[in-house]
Amino acid sequence: MMRRYAFRLPRHPGSVGLARRRVRDHLAAWGHGPDDPALGDAALLVSELATNALRHGPHAQGEFEVAVTALADGSCLLEVSDEGRAAPRMRTPEPWEESGRGLHLVEHVAAAWGVWSRGGHGKTVWALIAPAHS
Repeated sequence: MMRRYAFRLPRHPGSVGLARRRVRDHLAAWGHGPDDPALGDAALLVSELATNALRHGPHAQGEFEVAVTALADGSCLLEVSDEGRAAPRMRTPEPWEESGRGLHLVEHVAAAWGVWSRGGHGKTVWALIAPAHS
């Protein structure tokens, strides 16, 4: 069984925490227990992807979209879409810089991640969380 939940949020810093909460709530409602590492991984990844959409998306854009999909094999797909066309790129920040490490976290935590073009409507950055194995 596959379950998907998508929602739009205003382009505002407070939306990052709201995105994190909604993703966690839906995964929990779909059977991911409180000790499931996927909940923490999903919260971290959606925070990073939503923050990137806010920081690097078009300033004129009023909203961005978040989607979480629970797949039949226990994996989870997170998607954050915005109207920007430039794909995110990993960079190596200097030790004193306060930003620039988000995609390194995504790379480390996600089983896979990438970018889908939405044609003239921007892009979707996605991250896959592998199922937990006991």
